[in-house]
Parts: sequence; structure tokens; C-alpha cells
Amino acid sequence: MLGCTSCCSLHLLQPQPHTSSSFPHAPCTTTSSCSISSSSSSSRTTLHPPTAVSPTSTSASTPPLTFNHHGDQQDDDAALLHLLRAHDTDAAFRLFSSDPNLLPSSPTTASRLLAQLSFNSNNPNSFSRAATLLHHLRTRGALSLLDANALSLAAAAAARSGNARLAHSLLLYMLRQGLLPDRRAYTAAVARLTPPTKALALFDAVLRHLRDAPRDDLLPTSSCLPDTAAFNAALSACADAGDCRAFRRLFDAMAAEWGAAPDALTYNVVVKMCARAGRKDLVARVLERVLCSGLAPCATTFHSLVAAFVGFGDIPTAERIVQAMREGRKDICLLLRAVAMEAESAIDDAEQRQGDAALLDDIVINPKLSQEEGHEVPLLPKAYPPNARVYTTLMKGYMNAGRVNDVVVMLRAMQREGETSPASRPDHVTYTTVVSALVAAGDMDRAHAVLDEMAAAGVPANRVTYNVLLKGYCQQLQMSKARELFQDMAAAGIEPGVVTYNTLMDGCVLADDTAGALALFNEMRSRGIAPSTASYTTLMKALAMSGQAKAAHKVFDEMERDPRVTVDRAAWNMLVEGYCRLGQLEAAKQVVARMKARGVRPDVATYGSLAKGVAAARKPGEALLLWEEVKERCPEDADEELLEALADVCVRAAFFKKALEIVAAMEEKGIAPNKTKYKKMYIEMHSRMFTSKHASQARQDRRRERKRAAEAFKFWLGLPNSYYGSEWRIEPLVGEDDYDPS
Repeated sequence: MLGCTSCCSLHLLQPQPHTSSSFPHAPCTTTSSCSISSSSSSSRTTLHPPTAVSPTSTSASTPPLTFNHHGDQQDDDAALLHLLRAHDTDAAFRLFSSDPNLLPSSPTTASRLLAQLSFNSNNPNSFSRAATLLHHLRTRGALSLLDANALSLAAAAAARSGNARLAHSLLLYMLRQGLLPDRRAYTAAVARLTPPTKALALFDAVLRHLRDAPRDDLLPTSSCLPDTAAFNAALSACADAGDCRAFRRLFDAMAAEWGAAPDALTYNVVVKMCARAGRKDLVARVLERVLCSGLAPCATTFHSLVAAFVGFGDIPTAERIVQAMREGRKDICLLLRAVAMEAESAIDDAEQRQGDAALLDDIVINPKLSQEEGHEVPLLPKAYPPNARVYTTLMKGYMNAGRVNDVVVMLRAMQREGETSPASRPDHVTYTTVVSALVAAGDMDRAHAVLDEMAAAGVPANRVTYNVLLKGYCQQLQMSKARELFQDMAAAGIEPGVVTYNTLMDGCVLADDTAGALALFNEMRSRGIAPSTASYTTLMKALAMSGQAKAAHKVFDEMERDPRVTVDRAAWNMLVEGYCRLGQLEAAKQVVARMKARGVRPDVATYGSLAKGVAAARKPGEALLLWEEVKERCPEDADEELLEALADVCVRAAFFKKALEIVAAMEEKGIAPNKTKYKKMYIEMHSRMFTSKHASQARQDRRRERKRAAEAFKFWLGLPNSYYGSEWRIEPLVGEDDYDPS
């Protein structure tokens, strides 16, 4: 339940036990430090390609290690191996669990146990036993018992079960030990690793070690050599990273160096890369290149094309492609050629055809056909009717454009077409897209009705569908309905995830319910759900906004101790915000100093919080220093909130020259300063400035420049002011913080 506690207790803010979040070795890198030789295992410096990955192919010929123990251990290891050879993996794991500090004790048994535990482990629960074995072997310092086949199986299983970090660490460990992983293992890891730059670094490391391996050990049929699927995963990572240079390098190498010919899926990734590079003209020509290469497109090809044009915001072209598919046309390339010619005519040769995106031209444009005038447009080998995935992608385009009615109309059309064509029948992704569109439009009643419609159609809603609805209720501050939906979710047998709890916590923040946010955080931890970075920052936001900066700092400290999350800039900014709200400027400045020391650069949000802290602490001199730092660090990123806060402080402190600098910066950015507010502030606070008749001559001389700045500010406000010449200009004013109101 979402019961809120009456007091904010941090009794559950302790890191929960975790396993297999990453391989428990020293931090791994994919630089040249991943050498073939390893000081920890000098006897295993030769690269050996693994045998075909299977749960039974282990290094049986490797001699067992010798131990100074009694014969009972050898007997237990032999019994463990006997169970494994009988394929009784459950009994073998129970025997291992009875004495994990000693078993397994031989390379054959250890490798076979890990291989059989990893085989068919496709989810976190089934892989947990293999992760437990790896943990105990690492603790004993016995990872060297494992061979390449077992480690490859474990890496592949870890990636498939959602633990790409562990797969990444296992693969790098293999490379350091001189073992070449099976291609299915590193393909699975590259396809799932985030960020994509990390996946690319891993793939490059594997290729580098393969190039350094003895040629005699690498037969053309070797299972460690990359195939087309492996390159497709790496190329997809290039597209996700927007790295055209790496994409071109790998595309050229896959066939020329490694004999992996591009297939239809490769060109689907080419569509994604061209779309990411903003080359609509090339996207429109990929299908023609596929057909001219003798390849047959697949359903995903057309989904990729529709998704690319939806991403460009070109809904009409996406609609024409879908309509042509519905009509069973085979001349879709003719339609796309017209789009390509129109896009090419809009390209500025001096700008868009230069740069990294130009590296994609030769991949897409066939040089032979480009020299032939008026060559025939290739036809599709068959008709490709649109499926639910294609329709849903176009539906997302309508949603992004705010065309909610078109989203609903397409759902009804899919339902009618699905009666005769099952492939077009709406699935859970389709219904969730409709729910998202209605939630974005604020129509929660219709959105919830779609959930009921899913149940009537026999399409089960998943966690994502419920999360979208929960977010809608939370954004509208309908927390009672959010709690009811949360209970309905549990009744439907759908387990909440970290995104579910983060959404509800964010709703509590919007509703100013700090106790509720903390109760949800504690409930999430008690259910064994690991908090994410957003979980910590959301809880910090709740505490900071309620004036509990010290409690927010405790949450921040717990976040730093949690190895599963990364302390990002948002967390630092939330801590700064908490102290600035209370006017504790010095504490906030200390946090910023720590932030910089950790290599995290302050951004506009950081400076915006500091500006509020300066105002709350009534230290206008700090505003001058802060403005100088903003001009130096992020002048282009400064937003309205930051500039207005700084201008307010300067006007209140009568720093009119700096105030004019700031409002000038606002006007340059197209931000209209609130002159009415500043006029009221000036009249109420400074209308009697410079009216003293008894000021000494020295004091009058010191304030002359300040008076001219005040007159200039009054002129900007439109208040009556004395005439000043056009030669007046904004210059740094020494001692401007020494305010003399007389």
C-alpha cells in the first residue's frame, strides 16, 4: 500500500545486498592495458580460441590443481563432476552450496558447473546460481579454474538476463587472461551494453585481440571470429552513439577483413545511422541499395524507414509509405526516390555535405548506378503489408505531433484490419502508445478506459502501461487514483519496478508529501527493488523542498556508498538546492567545491540555485562573483530563471551597472525582463537615493559614477531621469559592493 508515514525516517537507507551487478575485479578498461599477457597468470599468456559453446565442452584435459587437503575434498569434487556428467545440475548445485569455499576444486568441474548453470539462463532468477558460483570463485581467487567455453557461456547468459555489466567484465577478464570469447558472448554483450560508447570499446578490444592472435589458432570456422550478427550489434551501437566515423570503419572492415557480408539487417542499421546523422536523402535511398545488392528486405526494413521519417517529423512521407504497403505496391522505391531528390535539393552543399555524415554516402549510394542516367527503379520481390509494429510507429508520430484523435482513429482501423489480418492486430505496445497519447493530452478517463479495452480484447497490460497511467495521475495530483491503480496493478499480478516507485515518489513531491515519498522509497527497498539514480534524486528533491537539507545530505551520502548507481550532476544540484533554499550559502558553496573536485562541472541549474541562495542569505556581493563565473563558464546556457534571480539581487542591492549587464544579456537571448517588477522595486527601495544635502565632497565624488548608473537604469525603466550622454557605457566598477545609499 501507499501508506505514508507520519515522520521521515531514514532507517532503511542502507545499501541492500547485491550480487552480479558487475564482475568483482579491479575496474576494467578497454584500452591498451588489456594486454595479452597478465601478471596474475603468467602461465596463461597464449590466446586460445574457445571451442563451440555448449554446457558440456570443457577443458577435461587440463590437469587438476593440487591441494594440501584430505581426500574428502577430492571425493566431493569427483561426486560433483559425476552429477554434472549425469546432467543433474540441480543436485550438483546443492552439493556445491554445501561447501562453496572448497568446491569445485578442479578446472574440469568448475568449468562444467558454470557452463551448465549458465546454459538456458535467460532471466535474472535463473542466472542467479551462476552468479553465485562466480562470486565464490572470485572470493577464493579461483577464477583461473574456468576455461573459455564456460566463461563465454556465463557472459552470454549474463547479458541475456539483463546484467550486461557483468558480461562486460567477464569478457574483459577473458581478454586479460589471454582467452578469446565466443562471438555469441560478445555479440550479446555489445547489443545490450550502455552507453553505446562502452559497447564499441568492448567490440574494438575483441577485434584487437583477434588481430594479435596467432593465425594458426584462428581457423575460418573458429567460433570466436565475428560474424554479420556481431557487426550488426556494433554498428547499431555506432548509430546509437551518432558516431559516423566508427560506423564507416566497421562497415568497411566487416566484409573486407572479416568476411562478414552485410545483410538486410545491416542496412536496417544503416537507416538508423543515416537518420541519426540527419541525412533524409540517404534514408530514402537505402531500400534501393538493398535491392540492388541482391538482398531481400524484411518487415523490419519498412519499420526502420517509417521510424526514420517519423523521427524527422515528416509524417506525410511516413503515411505514404504505410499506404503504399497497404495497397500492396512493389514500387515503393519510386516513392522514396522522389523524397530523396527533394531532400537533396534542400541540402546546402557548403555545410550539410561536409563533415562526418558525408562518410555515409558511399555506403548508401551505389557508385555504378549513380553514373547511369535514368536507370530503372528496382521493384520489391513481393508485397509487404504493414504489421502492428509499423502502424504503432506511425501512431507515435501522431502522438509526438499532438494529433491525439488520429492516434485513436488508427487504433480503430487496426482493430478492424486485425479481424482479417492478425499481423495488424493491436498489441500491448499499440495500446500503451494510445494510453501515452491520451495521458499527454490530460484525458485520464479515456486513457483508463483503454486499459479496460485491453482486457476485453485479451491483450494483457504490462508494467509499462500501468507506469504511464500512474504518471498521468501523479502529474494531475490525483494521488488517490494513483494509489487505487497501484493496487489494481498488484491484483493483476504485475510486480512494480523501480520506475513505478520513482513515478509515485515524484507524484508525492508534486503533492508536497515528503513523508509519502520516503515511505515509498523504504517500501521499494524492503521489496528488494534496487533504487536507481532517479530514486535517490527524487527523494532528495522531496526533502530539499521541505527544508530538510541535512536529511537530503544523508540520502546523498547513501547514494555515494551504493555501488549500483552513479552520482550524477542532478544529485549534486539537488543538494545545492536544499541548502540554498534555507539560505545556507556557505554549505552550498562547499558542496559546489566538492562537486568540482569530483570532476562534475556546475551547470545552469547549479548557478540558479546559488543565485537563490545569495538572495536568501542577503549577500549581494556574492551575486557579483557568481555573475562573473556564469559569464566565464556558461554564458550561452544561462536561462531566464538564473538571469532573473541575479538581476533581482543586483537591483535590490543597487548594483545598477551589473543589473543593466544582466538585463542586456536577457534581451539578447530574447527574454523579456519584467520591467514592471523592477520599476516597483526601484521606487520602493531606491527613490530617495542621492538626495542627501550634507554629503561631503569626497563622498559625492565617489558616488558620481553610481548615480550615472542609477540614471541609466531609470532611463531603461522609463522613469524620469536626468539627461546622460551617449558616451556612457557599462564598465567594471571597482568596489561596487560598497553600497553607499546616501
